[in-house]
Amino acid sequence: MDIHRVLIAVVLSLAVLVVWNLLFPPATPDREEVREEERLEEPAPQEREPAPEEREEPWDPQEAQIPDFEAVEGEQIKVDTPLYQATFNSAGGILEHFVLKEYKQDIDPDAPKVDLVTPRSLARGPMGITWNQAPTWTEGEWTLNGDDLTLEPGDEKTLTFTGRMGGIKFIREMTFVGDHYKIQESLQVVNTTQAQASGEIANILASPPFSDSRLNPTRVAYYDQDGLSHERERNLSDGISRNTGIQWAGIVDHYFMLTLVPASPDVRLQAHHGDDLFQISLSKSMYLEPESARTMDQIYYLGPKDRNYLEGAPNNLEKSIYYGWFNILAQPLMYVLHFFYQYTANYGVAILLLTLVIKIIFWPLSHKSYKSMNQMKKLQPMMTKIREKYKDDRKAMNEEIMRLYKTYKVNPLGGCLPILVQIPVFIALYQGLLGSVELRHAPFISHIPFTDIVWLADLSARDPFYITPLLMGATMFLQQRMAPAPGDPMQARIMQFLPLVFIFIFITFPSGLVIYWLANNVLSIGQQWYMLRSADVPLQKAEQKAAEKAGKGSRDHEDDQEKSGEKNQEKSGEQQKSAQQKAAGKKKKKRK
Repeated sequence: MDIHRVLIAVVLSLAVLVVWNLLFPPATPDREEVREEERLEEPAPQEREPAPEEREEPWDPQEAQIPDFEAVEGEQIKVDTPLYQATFNSAGGILEHFVLKEYKQDIDPDAPKVDLVTPRSLARGPMGITWNQAPTWTEGEWTLNGDDLTLEPGDEKTLTFTGRMGGIKFIREMTFVGDHYKIQESLQVVNTTQAQASGEIANILASPPFSDSRLNPTRVAYYDQDGLSHERERNLSDGISRNTGIQWAGIVDHYFMLTLVPASPDVRLQAHHGDDLFQISLSKSMYLEPESARTMDQIYYLGPKDRNYLEGAPNNLEKSIYYGWFNILAQPLMYVLHFFYQYTANYGVAILLLTLVIKIIFWPLSHKSYKSMNQMKKLQPMMTKIREKYKDDRKAMNEEIMRLYKTYKVNPLGGCLPILVQIPVFIALYQGLLGSVELRHAPFISHIPFTDIVWLADLSARDPFYITPLLMGATMFLQQRMAPAPGDPMQARIMQFLPLVFIFIFITFPSGLVIYWLANNVLSIGQQWYMLRSADVPLQKAEQKAAEKAGKGSRDHEDDQEKSGEKNQEKSGEQQKSAQQKAAGKKKKKRK
């Protein structure tokens, strides 16, 4: 098997995976796989917030008469904290705006802050409640107990919205925390009549897409007895309904989310997308005795998908941070990235350090790969001769090439298998970098050196001048020049074309990902150069041994010849001496 065909297949497969993930972001994996992955990832038990509760309480008949209830027209109520500014309408407590103070729409210093709720979604009543599918914010009468709130870190303050529809009274008590994005609600539904009452109470969330980027689609997410699920626009046009132990549900993208953690899992989730708006509702049927009440506690989380706020949240809300197919690999990689950021205060530098760590971990495999490539490069002249000799007999050519591999103990797949092992890590890191809110608007080199030109000021956005993708393509081309050339001219042309393909693919990718790939290529070139300079190559040893063996055989032959000559000389000397002795004896006899 030719190593270059395998290498081309590996690289093209990686390109296909990246492009496919770009055009069709991964859906939630099979629920059984999610549960298995969660078992593998299950951390040590830690203290969590208590889940919200539902309870039934008696109701005081005197209070049921609601003597002090005075309906008022809706007016805006603002809640200001260090993290966000929320604007509610006193008519039903619906949310009109939720502005995140720490996040802007783009990197322009004058850019507006991110608002998770826009005027377009008001008709759907975000954070409103319905009774028997009737919107209470329009069909009920409401009053407010409280005024604008300003909170400092550690503060807790409450607003109470009170409404009435017929004989049913609604008391919504919302508690805000100064240093968190969660909003705790205690919703009391009161039957003020002398007759039994039943109905369906539902909490609503609605929002347009958070982003127009194909790399960051908005979708509906929920977590139930089968694990995490996502539903995109195409699945929501006709609406969906789930009643499978819902632990939480919300509208999410890679960076932000509007979510609701219900009082108990026996609620029904309904989700729909229409008119470019996402809407979800969590509903529950209620049966109320005369002059009695039911109370449901729930938690809203509206804000970034930041693990610092989500860790320890009830009902597995931290599972909303999900990085796709290779989530089990991406999660620890992101932990290491955030660890480096704590010491560097620059996510670009943290990415470079993470790349170095990954390269060190895979050094033995990469070493083996480059070693095999170097051996293949040494065999190229002999393989070329074999191809020329057996160009009309492919079977004989393959047999001779395999015999060559066996003679020099070279594994043709030795350069590919280590690369295959590293592909899941690359995809996991790609999905992690793409889906981390920490990298959104995080700078690396904010300006081109010695200029005021903005450059890598946002690691979640593409390089505006395409410098890093072009450098990445150049490093790929240099790697090819250092690797053994394919024997097949067609394969050689394909390999030369691959850097251009990757430049085209990566040119719109987040610059943080391109920086990782570029840094990985530079380290790989260094390792490859080291391998080329290294004398520890089995083929060289084999050649040396062969040469030594041949030299030893020659020296042994010369020694044998020398010994034979000496023996012949000794034998000749002895013969001459014997002849001389015989001649001397004859002379003595004659004299006598």
